[in-house]
Amino acid sequence: MPDALKVPVPSLYETDLYAWSQDQSARLRAQASTAIDWEHVAEEIESVGESERSEIESRMAVLLLHLLKWQFQPEQRSGSWRSTMIEQRGRLAKRVRRSPSLKHYPAEVLAEEYGYARPKAASETGLPEATFPIRCSYTVAEVFDLAFYPGGDT
Repeated sequence: MPDALKVPVPSLYETDLYAWSQDQSARLRAQASTAIDWEHVAEEIESVGESERSEIESRMAVLLLHLLKWQFQPEQRSGSWRSTMIEQRGRLAKRVRRSPSLKHYPAEVLAEEYGYARPKAASETGLPEATFPIRCSYTVAEVFDLAFYPGGDT
């Protein structure tokens, strides 16, 4: 059959990522270096690192949103908001403990994530966006502090 008529057969990587990952991890453990899909293994290892950073960003945005709502809509404070803040703080701390090389990353993305949280807070509270400071007034230490509730703990 001429090459032009051959239909490329999708690799296991393209058709079943989980099965591919299990196969490749078994091959790595067996040190079967000639059977390793090196390019995709490298891509997947890089993506693990990116997902760690992405999770920190996502949790920071959720936490900042709730800190803003807590501070600027005190009459709406709820156990649910407090619970969300506790969970996000705990999971952020855990992520940084598991990947100590990312301990400075929350500070690196604080301003950017605040930039996402601010308009979302306006949308969720119905308050004008101008109600919320343009720049984040919380420090990273405050964001992570389980006892920090801007505008009071009640």
